Amino acid sequence: MTATIALVDDDRNILTSVSIALQTEGFLTRVYSDGETALKALTDNPPDLAIFDIKMPRMDGLELLRRLREKSQIPVIFLTSKDDELDEALGLAMGADDYIAKPFSQRLLIARIRAILRRTEVAAITAEDPASTGSEPLVRGRLSMDPARHRTTWGGEPVTLTVTEFLILETLAQRPGIVKTRNQLMDAAYQDDIYVDDRTIDSHIKRLRRKFRGVDPTFDAIETLYGAGYRFSDE
Repeated sequence: MTATIALVDDDRNILTSVSIALQTEGFLTRVYSDGETALKALTDNPPDLAIFDIKMPRMDGLELLRRLREKSQIPVIFLTSKDDELDEALGLAMGADDYIAKPFSQRLLIARIRAILRRTEVAAITAEDPASTGSEPLVRGRLSMDPARHRTTWGGEPVTLTVTEFLILETLAQRPGIVKTRNQLMDAAYQDDIYVDDRTIDSHIKRLRRKFRGVDPTFDAIETLYGAGYRFSDE
């Protein structure tokens, strides 16, 4: 089926140019010029993926994401300016799947859209038909990950992860004690030769820790080795 992409941005030029680019690639598009207008449409008739600008009048992208996440887990990509590092980190912490800085290459944006949609589709298929994958549940100490159902628990308590978060954590947990570089984690989460800078991986790691500490304040299983990367400890 053709994927539907929702675009939310107060810049008409971006709405028009990105919409045309996506339609040329075979996507269906819906466009909204502010977050307040978009919220009801996104919850009543969810698209397959949404792209939000952060800086918008009436309701900015961060508030739109916060309110959307109360009802929906559709993948979200943020459009940011180069100076929005704090907003990028906050957006990822709130549940965005990725971000891309303006000005951006439409080719790069489309590649990221396809990568996220593929990961989401695989997760949905395996959740409906676990026999479609040979993946067995991964258990490491208090951590349990079920790739077929895209479910994660810590000490029996469910932890809701995005597809990107799940892939990063799974890569770390598959070999406890082994350091994974940021490049290795990028390869696991972004499997289409897409460039992602270090801040994206670091933000995902911070968000993972925050989510697990929400169910266990003493969680410290994801360790940082400065200058090297990250590792998972199941001790």
